[in-house]
Amino acid sequence: MFILGSRQTKIPVLNHRSIWISILLTLLFFLISCATDSPQKKAATLRESQTKEKDSSKQVKMMNESILMRNLSLTSQRSATRDYRIGPEDLLEISVYEDEKLNKTVRVSSEGDISLPLLGVVKVEGLTAVQLEREIRDLLTKKLYQNPHVSVFVKEYRGQRISVIGAVEKPGVYDVIGQKTVLEGLALAGGLKEDAGQLLFLIRPSSRDEKNLEKARTSEERTPETLVIDLEQLLVKGNLSLNLPLKHGDVINIPVSGKVFVGGEVSRPGGFYLKGKRMTVSQAIAMAEGLKPKANASGTVIFRYGEGDEEEVLSVDVNAIHKGESKDIYLRENDIVIVPQSGAKAFLIELRNTMTGIFGFGVSLGTL
Repeated sequence: MFILGSRQTKIPVLNHRSIWISILLTLLFFLISCATDSPQKKAATLRESQTKEKDSSKQVKMMNESILMRNLSLTSQRSATRDYRIGPEDLLEISVYEDEKLNKTVRVSSEGDISLPLLGVVKVEGLTAVQLEREIRDLLTKKLYQNPHVSVFVKEYRGQRISVIGAVEKPGVYDVIGQKTVLEGLALAGGLKEDAGQLLFLIRPSSRDEKNLEKARTSEERTPETLVIDLEQLLVKGNLSLNLPLKHGDVINIPVSGKVFVGGEVSRPGGFYLKGKRMTVSQAIAMAEGLKPKANASGTVIFRYGEGDEEEVLSVDVNAIHKGESKDIYLRENDIVIVPQSGAKAFLIELRNTMTGIFGFGVSLGTL
């Protein structure tokens, strides 16, 4: 008891039990705070993931711009008559300067043939107008004339039907005239959606077997052909060899990007699109809005399934990754990341809550 003037002031004295509990909680707070990542660091990780998410969206936008610009460029540079490959039901106008009797307007048969005076049946399907001019000139040179002048003009193009499905803005069936390419097909469908995957699958009906059509219908040759195109190579790196010409009946399929799944002690468990990009464990956890207080980050597990449902289990120490002590593992499509609960952290959180209820004050346990 101290006397200050004429007034007496009593200072409360804590009992030994309260003192030791306070000391214990202070030590726990210090040790746990030192051993874990700061909220600022987790926030920085989340911001980094958000930046990568924006970059991924920018790439899809850039791909769509590439579709439009390359489509316009190809349209302006290319003559449809020159590059177009003749097909069934096209109407051809053929002229021979040396003999007007050989001039003829003829429609290509369903088998891809035409019939010409003196020359008989000529196979024209798959040839350009220039190639057909050369073919007719060679045939006339052998039979009648020396170096004849031949002109071939595609007067009417057959209608072609192509389908575009999957992660595009306007999937559907499109009736087109003349030769079209993969880029033009994507442009017709309004470009890619934001969740578009990295690959394009071009599904093409099998070609006819002219020699034995009935046999071909029942053979493996009648099975559709599937061509795989890397969209990044075509749209970003400009590899125009992948810009294949389309044929009647072709189906362009853009599957949505694969997902990875994050569960357990994270704030927002669920599936997250890869969007054709590579994603690490820490980025996936950041996409799930970080760890919960009870998370055992060092005990994180990845479940990976291969062919035949073969399961591979990988252990990951996320804390070590954040500290730069361990390599951040890249995830694969359909990987499942599970962050378990820490028994010790759960106990400490419950202890904190209990102490708050008993003594009326709370003690922060850091980020655990």
